[in-house]
Amino acid sequence: MGKTLLKNANVVNEGVIEELDLLLEGDYISRISKDISDADATVIDLEGKYILPGIIDDQVHFREPGLTHKGTIASESRAAVAGGITTFMEQPNTNPQTTTITKLEEKHAMAKETSYANYSFLFGGTNDNLEELKRLDKNACSGIKLFLGSSTGNMLVDDELVIESIFSNTEMVISVHCEDETTIRQNLEAYKEKYGEDIPIQYHPLIRSEEACYISSSKAISLAKKTGARLHVFHLSTGKEMDLFKNDIPLEEKKITAEVCIHHLWFSDADYLDKGTLIKWNPAVKTAQDRDILWKALLDDRIDVIATDHAPHLLSEKENPYTSAPSGGPLVQHALPAMLEKYLEGVISLEKIVEKMCHNPAKLFDLDKRGYIKEGYFADLAVVSLNDPWQVSKENIVYKCGWSPFEGNSFKARVTHTFVNGHLAYENGKLSDKRNAKRLTFNR
Repeated sequence: MGKTLLKNANVVNEGVIEELDLLLEGDYISRISKDISDADATVIDLEGKYILPGIIDDQVHFREPGLTHKGTIASESRAAVAGGITTFMEQPNTNPQTTTITKLEEKHAMAKETSYANYSFLFGGTNDNLEELKRLDKNACSGIKLFLGSSTGNMLVDDELVIESIFSNTEMVISVHCEDETTIRQNLEAYKEKYGEDIPIQYHPLIRSEEACYISSSKAISLAKKTGARLHVFHLSTGKEMDLFKNDIPLEEKKITAEVCIHHLWFSDADYLDKGTLIKWNPAVKTAQDRDILWKALLDDRIDVIATDHAPHLLSEKENPYTSAPSGGPLVQHALPAMLEKYLEGVISLEKIVEKMCHNPAKLFDLDKRGYIKEGYFADLAVVSLNDPWQVSKENIVYKCGWSPFEGNSFKARVTHTFVNGHLAYENGKLSDKRNAKRLTFNR
């Protein structure tokens, strides 16, 4: 690829914003300084723009294999790159499920051939694959995923002895979806008795309730403390759960960590009236008060990571009645612009966005030479303009499913360039056909 020299940009890294030049050579950042000159380099002047480390999304569902009418590794990684996301960790509830070492390696082989962003996959724990999990090498993938509440793919793990055995038999990060299935089923039956199959969508956060979330997450945390497991709680949605997390030690010393997703920071139950099942997620989007407490916990470091839980479905599927409309929505293309909007509103700093979307995922999953802008690190970069308004429309949506919960929304900031291992993969609305993605490696 030769050399690329990025000039005059505001570099956001490790709590500091500084105007610097970056020299990229091959896959790596070779030099960071003021006023770099190199006659052999292609020069890109980024004056007025900001360079962030490439965003690392620790939770996506790219639907391949088995559900490729919704999305593929190729289509959704392209959308991710258009949104400044250079690295993703994909979930195991595909068809077939990623619950054997063979299926895990098959997924890595697919991504090697088709992904536009760096990739790894989570290995799915089930009620009956403990022996396979014990054989899993700790560097084979980003971590373990347990569905302690049901989701797309029916991977519910509800045998408490199995859960404790999994917690006791791996050094890897165990990421969990926490909702209590018994509570949800009881709530659902009560609303079905009243409304039948077409339950009004505004009752979704009462069916998949605060109580269901808290029961499950508190149990998981208690078990992690008992076993010493390394626990990461995905997509928190309630204010009540924030009492379960601590901010009195550095991330490197935490055994129990927390994630929040874009939709739980952006939407509230007031939005169901307008958005309907387009914002049906599991866990559910809840009240504005829950959202406010999630923001507070994010900013005071009880919550460590921001992710997307990108989970595309066809619009025709989402338009089904409540009980048959799938949960999930596409988010990777618009996650960073949404967070930049919150920066421009004064809610969060650029430095904190980078901490939660770049540095912390890299630390938490022990990624090798990613998540920071440092000499010798892979040149994964997102360049953003903070004053270049645009509107989300069908014409500029990259997702295979062709829709977004942000459709019609105007953002003031946009991603202008994305570099994946030094390759300019996206520039001013145009995606490169060339791929330079790599399988993630780890320092474990």
